[in-house]
Amino acid sequence: MLTGKFEEASAEHIDRAVNAAEQAFDQYRRCSVEERAGLLERIAAEIEKTGAALLDAAHAETALPAERLAAERARTTGQWRMFANLIREGSWVDARIDRAIPDRKPQPKPDIRRMLIPIGPVAVFAASNFPLAFSVAGGDTASALAAGCPVIVKAHPAHPATSELAARAIIEAITAAGMPPGIFSLIQSTRNEIAVALVQHPATKAVAFTGSLRAGRALFDAAASRPNPIPVYAEMGSVNPVFVLPGALSEGAEAIAEGLKNSVTLGVGQFCTNPGLTIGISDNRFERFVQRMEDLICNAQPGTMLSPRIFESYEAGVNRLSRIDGTRMVRSSISGSLREARPSLIETDAQTFIRHLELGEEVFGPSTVVVRCSSREDMEAVARQLEGQLTATIHGTREDLAEYASLISILENKAGRLIFNGFPTGVEVCASMQHGGPYPATTDSRTTSVGSAAILRFARPIAYQNFPQSALPLELQDRNPRKIRRLVDGETSREAF
Repeated sequence: MLTGKFEEASAEHIDRAVNAAEQAFDQYRRCSVEERAGLLERIAAEIEKTGAALLDAAHAETALPAERLAAERARTTGQWRMFANLIREGSWVDARIDRAIPDRKPQPKPDIRRMLIPIGPVAVFAASNFPLAFSVAGGDTASALAAGCPVIVKAHPAHPATSELAARAIIEAITAAGMPPGIFSLIQSTRNEIAVALVQHPATKAVAFTGSLRAGRALFDAAASRPNPIPVYAEMGSVNPVFVLPGALSEGAEAIAEGLKNSVTLGVGQFCTNPGLTIGISDNRFERFVQRMEDLICNAQPGTMLSPRIFESYEAGVNRLSRIDGTRMVRSSISGSLREARPSLIETDAQTFIRHLELGEEVFGPSTVVVRCSSREDMEAVARQLEGQLTATIHGTREDLAEYASLISILENKAGRLIFNGFPTGVEVCASMQHGGPYPATTDSRTTSVGSAAILRFARPIAYQNFPQSALPLELQDRNPRKIRRLVDGETSREAF
């Protein structure tokens, strides 16, 4: 493990890193797809070659268990290889071709061809809770490099040694592949002004961030205030409400309570998809469910949080909510040591929740707020009060889904992912994953930070009108040498013409 002090970046460091990225951009974006895909695979292999050193550093800095970190590294390298496969296949560029009709009346139709190209240097802000998969070598860095964009990573100060080791692996791969070194830089800093300087550098073209609403919004505002505003793709968490419907409670209240408790306490609640809100209609079935949740929380083990600051924020958050009139808090009866958070359950009713909307704000850690509703209309009123969410979960039967169709319709407008009879923790890395939602869950609900569609954040469309074949990108040429899927005159095809 690396020890000692890590250099605090200066404005000069920012300038050098972003200027190097800008200078490298044109060469890198013109590399062949095979060269870029090969680089991504080299990076995955170099991360694996770090062996125990990377995992030991991450464990020492975050207190996350070795088994979790080993699984997270596998997820991390899997992401790099997923993007390598994606760009090799090539259809992600969304090639569209409308061929000319020179004899069309009253005006000839021009030949127009459109595809996605890389946007330019990307600033990536690493997250605290995933020191590998959402950090220096995480999905934001992988998807940006896959798109053809250089990356400048601002490391999270909670795990600087882990960040340095991951960066070394990436740099080793870039050197071995003969790529321009400016396509990747790591910045270590604890100062807000350095983060703002990175966002506001004229050569920065996009920002990816995972973290708190306060920090994400500050970066978004900094990007919007530039003379030339740029997009900020900030994932800022949510309370991920769980709606427990009557039919589901009749069939398996005990199992739902057990699953919910496990989801709330998984990883000491330090997931952006932690279920921080549970809603149901107060009857005998729901009261039995709540009683079981109380018992489980009372006997739940405390866990060490990522940093003292995060632990202090969690304690302040649950205590603040418990002081609201009309709430009752149940906490784990097992005492914890330094930085060990005790799981918490805060109970209230729909009227109190609607009067005190802070009950619907994220408390990062192992807690959930249980809201008792008196009717379906009450439950829908609570749902309408919710801000944008990454996820919303519904436990119910088929009959419940039909009876509560209006609730589901409300939730479709509130969340990026709807889950049926499951729990929100656990985000599958795949083509169909949507990890993003309406503000304040993210700053752009049209995008995802997990899955292959994450690459689309770092590309922009360009159209070529009446260009000769020899000057067109391979993806738009008549012969379709890459055999990608294209929209040609309104029809999807992989064929040449």
